[in-house]
Amino acid sequence: MTERFTVDETYDERLPASNWTGWVVFGAAMLIFIGVTHVAQGLLNLLDDDYTLVTSDGLAVEISLTALGWLQIFLGALGIVIGIGAIRGNRIALIAAVFIAGISAITQLTFIAAYPVWSLVVITFDVLVIFSIVAHGRDMKRVLE
Repeated sequence: MTERFTVDETYDERLPASNWTGWVVFGAAMLIFIGVTHVAQGLLNLLDDDYTLVTSDGLAVEISLTALGWLQIFLGALGIVIGIGAIRGNRIALIAAVFIAGISAITQLTFIAAYPVWSLVVITFDVLVIFSIVAHGRDMKRVLE
């Protein structure tokens, strides 16, 4: 009695996800953290005139602190929402996360005269977010499918 082995004709072309998807989750979590810090900085700029150690003339870009506060609140809220979407593996959120992290880094450059150490810390986090998503973002979708 001979058994016949049949080959399943459906072939799953998905590649296995790499072990580096933790970087994407880390990057998305960092984006949420950066968003929270932007919201906090924006609220402090709006509510406390003495929070920023320099006037708007002393910043890298001459912008009113009120406008900068609203920009940071908007950027922070957007970063939080996009970070949540990136953790869920949404491809559009992963792409948007790279752009938001880049804009966040540019925004922190305006504050570098007032708070150089904090600005450099946030810029470093932004670079880590960009690296993690660009290098390993495509693997995130495979994990969640």
